[in-house]
Amino acid sequence: MICYKAVLNTTFLIVFLFCGLVAFGQEVSITSSIHKGIQQRTDDIFDSLVKIRRDFHMNPEVSEQEKRTAQKIKEYLLSIGLEVETNVGGNGVVGILKGAKEGKKIAWRADIDAMPSEIPDVVDFKSKTEGVRHICGHDVHATIALGIANVLASQKEQLEGTVYFIFQPSEENYKGAKAMIKDGLFDLIKPDEIYGAHIAPLPATMISTKPEWLFADYKMIEVVYMNSTDNDAMIEYTKTLLKSFQNVKSGSEFFDPQSLLSPTIGLANPNTIFKDYTTVSDNFSVKEIDDLISIKTYVGSSVFNELDKISPLVQQKIKSSKYKTKLINVSYSGDRANLMNDKKLTNEVMNSISKLYGQQNVIRLYGEMPDGRGDDFAYFQERVPGVYFFLGGSNFEKGIISMPHAPNFAIDENCIKTGVNYFSSMIVERLYD
Repeated sequence: MICYKAVLNTTFLIVFLFCGLVAFGQEVSITSSIHKGIQQRTDDIFDSLVKIRRDFHMNPEVSEQEKRTAQKIKEYLLSIGLEVETNVGGNGVVGILKGAKEGKKIAWRADIDAMPSEIPDVVDFKSKTEGVRHICGHDVHATIALGIANVLASQKEQLEGTVYFIFQPSEENYKGAKAMIKDGLFDLIKPDEIYGAHIAPLPATMISTKPEWLFADYKMIEVVYMNSTDNDAMIEYTKTLLKSFQNVKSGSEFFDPQSLLSPTIGLANPNTIFKDYTTVSDNFSVKEIDDLISIKTYVGSSVFNELDKISPLVQQKIKSSKYKTKLINVSYSGDRANLMNDKKLTNEVMNSISKLYGQQNVIRLYGEMPDGRGDDFAYFQERVPGVYFFLGGSNFEKGIISMPHAPNFAIDENCIKTGVNYFSSMIVERLYD
């Protein structure tokens, strides 16, 4: 005897699965079409993006003075059909691209300020502003963000969701992100996720990142005593005490910047030397102010919350020493947010970019950069889960090394194409996730 209920249930299940597979297939087909469109559009606008980048490079503006840069960004975003908000947190600009359908909301952030620098430019399209130079790559960051906006705007009718483009001023002085937030950035936009990237000395086809911290925690520690006739001995005692917390040998390969890129000990090796470390700078500042003496230096650690443990330990050791009656205070200054990549998102986006553009071009990092490097993108990550990438800009065969702040800083402009392609595709994948 046939069980018609079982047959109906089985039929329903088959139809349900079939419809699900059809929907999945349609989605894959749509995103595949968008990715092809992204790559074609990027090729089409590449020369114009190079011109934009060079214009930014020749007209750099330091933190809190990015008026011309912001105006150029506004004009470009309006020309490709985006909604635009200006003067957010100073000279910040926000572009809003709405897809054909409602959906997720993804933000892309680019910093736009230049730096004071008397170092001569190494390119033909030199800075026209004396004492100011784009020596950190923010001209490239802004250009890539404009490129992503253009490319995704060209695919607008196929997009589900909304993409926000945050052009942030004043990254170099670590004020811009907080200023935009205070000025209501996240009342204006409501992103589910946020992403950003920074030029790094990798080849121009590569990007890299890792879950959680990218940079070591880094703070200035200050020990304050009452002035004493025994100041010299007290100062030396304090320096020795602070240095005792360092677990890296002074003068070792750890302190050679080239070690960061070493295939055997660098950041991309699972056995990297750039993890589980604490450093204490040799550059101590000692000042006598009235009846007080201040001893300062920087401490850094790749271990989460390690610095929170060091300060009370320093105080405890001094209170057990002969200088206990002279001690006034042990404290930190210069505290700031540290980049913290969302673990789940990081793994997902690295995987999606690898599938589209090649696993060899997506480098997983294992260590944390030392010595106070950072980015105030971290303040956005405190509000919205997100991922921060390093984008290669070097071409070693041509002698182009994209090490930010280095005297010979330069970029292979093909990294603009890399950034626009990879990150446009990533955003599409996140919208359809």
